[in-house]
Amino acid sequence: MHTTDGRSVSLVLGSGGARGLAHIGIIQWLEQSGYRIESISGCSMGALVGGIFAAGQLDTYCDWVCALRRTDVLRFLDLAFQSGGLIKGDRIMGTLRRMVGEHAIEDLPIAYTAVATDIERQREVWISKGPLFDAIRASISVPTVFTPHQYMGLTLLDGGLLDPVPIAPTFRDLTDLTIAVNLNGEPGAMSVPKKAESGSHAGRGDDNIRKQIRDFLDGIGSNLMPDDDGDSDELGVFELLSRAFETMQNAIAAAKLAAYAPDLVINVPRNVCDAHEFHRARQIIGIGHRLAAEGMADLHRRGERG
Repeated sequence: MHTTDGRSVSLVLGSGGARGLAHIGIIQWLEQSGYRIESISGCSMGALVGGIFAAGQLDTYCDWVCALRRTDVLRFLDLAFQSGGLIKGDRIMGTLRRMVGEHAIEDLPIAYTAVATDIERQREVWISKGPLFDAIRASISVPTVFTPHQYMGLTLLDGGLLDPVPIAPTFRDLTDLTIAVNLNGEPGAMSVPKKAESGSHAGRGDDNIRKQIRDFLDGIGSNLMPDDDGDSDELGVFELLSRAFETMQNAIAAAKLAAYAPDLVINVPRNVCDAHEFHRARQIIGIGHRLAAEGMADLHRRGERG
């Protein structure tokens, strides 16, 4: 473990679905290593994890998400039956509210900004006051997946549409370091093994759950999942939309990081897991912990050479 002088940190947490669980491991490593996280800017999963951390309930959330099984995803599918999105999100948000409690952003002990997208005016919205879970719900509104969130008279979608690594809200911070976490890094060797958790019957279980989900969606007239026969390269609608969204985010994130370079960028490879694989939480959190250690070691080496 590195020894530090307790330097303060502004933490920028990017969007990327289940890969955002790596944010937990990064936060844990920084705290264990003596860094003080005094400011958080996040969008989508970065807004969710960062908000729960700012509210002091990250350990509770970590325990909960690490206990999730593949089948648990079905319990949170509250269908919207409208064109704005497939899922209302009330069930998952209700679970998180009960777990974390209600908080006003301005009362949190850590400066916090959630970034969303105003789809009517085509601009970023920085939410740094008001109910925490309104800010989170707006920021995680992935197009076509979650219905848009109506807040402050605005129709808000996922902040990753315009700013997947939202550095700008930290510009006024008086902290010693700005660390940005990009969840759409180049593919690497840290992907989570598909059978890491479930032993010899993992493949059979995956097929069964995927069939349940596909049949469930087919029942409402939506053929959103690809076939599971292993012989087709055709993408399902959800997978195609997810990859298209990530492609757009990669281009935007590269431009933003080049223009507003933080002290450190921690790149989480985009092949670590699929966007929906929250049941792999323990392994993804461990990857975040490892990437934080490697990134900070590299930052120290660069500082010594400078």
